[in-house]
Amino acid sequence: MNADELMVLPLPDGVRSRHMRIDTGLDMHVLEAGHPQTGSASKPLVVLLHGFPELAFSWRHQLTALADAGFHVVAPDQRGYGRTHGSDDDVDGDWRACNMLRLVDDVLALVKTLGHGHVHALIGHDFGSPVAAWCALSRPDIFRSVVLMSAPFAGPPDAATAAQTHALLTQQVAALEQLPEPRQHYQWYYSNRQANHDMWHAPQGLHDFMRAYYHVKSADWTPNQPFRLKAWEASELAQLPHYYVMPAGKNMAQAVAEFMPDADHINACQWLPDSDLHVYSAEYTRRGYQGGLQWYRCATDRDEFIALSQYSGQTIQVPSAFIAGTSDWGVYQFPGAFEKMQTQACSDMRFCELIAGAGHWVQQEQAQRVNRRLLDFLSQV
Repeated sequence: MNADELMVLPLPDGVRSRHMRIDTGLDMHVLEAGHPQTGSASKPLVVLLHGFPELAFSWRHQLTALADAGFHVVAPDQRGYGRTHGSDDDVDGDWRACNMLRLVDDVLALVKTLGHGHVHALIGHDFGSPVAAWCALSRPDIFRSVVLMSAPFAGPPDAATAAQTHALLTQQVAALEQLPEPRQHYQWYYSNRQANHDMWHAPQGLHDFMRAYYHVKSADWTPNQPFRLKAWEASELAQLPHYYVMPAGKNMAQAVAEFMPDADHINACQWLPDSDLHVYSAEYTRRGYQGGLQWYRCATDRDEFIALSQYSGQTIQVPSAFIAGTSDWGVYQFPGAFEKMQTQACSDMRFCELIAGAGHWVQQEQAQRVNRRLLDFLSQV
């Protein structure tokens, strides 16, 4: 298979792959399970949003479980990812088209094209979590409930202090370079023009890079024992593992290479066998990472951060829940966000659960437990 050929996706029975043209100009690839209608009645829609460096395929275990429970379930390759086309993946291109509100527009356009008037539940993991949160906050008429995974949502920036808050964020990121053991923050690294090349052309090979990256952020890497950080300060951020706050002078491929599991660990990895990992490595070998990295450029950009402050003071009013792994540092990487999500950002938080035996890839590492909790939530709303 050459770099331009598409592999046949190893999908569970009942999951189909298709493309659809949506109003924001994307030719969006989706995985879908559950017929949209039973007789004349429309089945409730559940939409699943992946993160980085993931794909619609990341939801393979949830698609059939939720469809079997009576839902029409759709997982897109989001803008810049996988087999969805129409975005600008050039590092010098229109990267601002990946700002948060444009990503919300993509989900709205997808729902419209699917023929649904609203979404029963929107579920997002990693970078898909803030997209889901902003969908629910800005359009509660369309998105009737939301489940966030692995990335807590602290709410919109405060309009009165947004500029100062962004300045503080970047100041402490810069201060990481002045520590006795200099470090660099992964989101700002992902925002530079070199990151795509570093990972796409990783010296260990892209497949091994992704194996090490998925391994070190999972519960399989036993040093993952997260705890709350006191503040967004360089000395505190330096306690994060190297895949979040990297050693200065190392790129991401180099930072995770030393954590590459041996053959025995790979063979024993039931949640991500090599056949499943090959889906990721084949898709990223074909396309590269820049489409997803454009999201980070928006996330770290001052103007984009301030633009979100137009929603200052607003909260997620629809029923919400949060799921992550007990070994997931993503829960605490932004100090205070986990607590603020529960006390301020979400007005109707039904539950917040950290699942044992899972790290960052919770819906893959502990699929059955996640499915049970999702079905619990869906039965409530």
